[in-house]
Amino acid sequence: WPLAVVFAAFVLFMYGPMFVIFILSFQGPEGGLTFPMRGVSLHWFHKLAEGLGTVDIGAAFQRSLLLGTVVMAFTVVLSVLAGLAFRKRLSGGNLLFYVTVASLIMPSIIVSLGIKLQFRLLDTGIKSMLSEAMLENYGTALGLFSSALGAHLTWTLPFGLLIMFAVFNRFNPAYEEAARDLGATPWQTFRHVVLPLIGPSVVGIGMFGFTLSWDEIARTSQAIGDVNTLPLELQGLTSTVTTPAIYALGTVTTVVSFAVMGVAVGLALWLGRRQKKGAR
Repeated sequence: WPLAVVFAAFVLFMYGPMFVIFILSFQGPEGGLTFPMRGVSLHWFHKLAEGLGTVDIGAAFQRSLLLGTVVMAFTVVLSVLAGLAFRKRLSGGNLLFYVTVASLIMPSIIVSLGIKLQFRLLDTGIKSMLSEAMLENYGTALGLFSSALGAHLTWTLPFGLLIMFAVFNRFNPAYEEAARDLGATPWQTFRHVVLPLIGPSVVGIGMFGFTLSWDEIARTSQAIGDVNTLPLELQGLTSTVTTPAIYALGTVTTVVSFAVMGVAVGLALWLGRRQKKGAR
């Protein structure tokens, strides 16, 4: 019982604020930022759809969604390829591994500042090569799918790589040997044997890639350039918006995260069941 009480208190401490935001976002038009609630309605969600001042929430939402999708794709592809590569002894493989996972222990602000500095130096080099006419149309190399993408990958790739290492460490190579004995090419072996077996883990890597990118602030704030993602807009709005509309925005972003996790878990379970049926 004492341990159960401690665990319940921990869960309440972790998820209590989130449920408070959910509840307060459904207040009536006269609602405020604290309890007690004043009515129940979808008023603040309608206000959110209309926009919050000069901030374009819809555009920020689309940017975060696109960036998260691209980060997810790169994380899955690069993690699977790296996992396959590291199954063999690579020259300099240990150094490459340590460099990859180093961003997990380095302060995120240092990583993002380093990326920003690199792109500033790149801007200087590009501007020195452009003519005056071309400089008028050139802004910066910092952007959503350049510096911000690289910053997010320094956060998501180590997770994907560690997952693939764990998967391939317990992977039985006898399945691949049997496929080759039956005349399968390397691509056929990967597509019809390896990929179905590691499919649930690949889905998990994709979920990690999207969700970690979806709510990333520290790395994004330094490396994104002149546009903002939804978490950055949400962070800025916390000091200017004093209505439950800010809670409605938090509810929407959380629902998206849970939706992605639900789809990933469902897909992983479906792949697992399909794998068991195939084994029979």
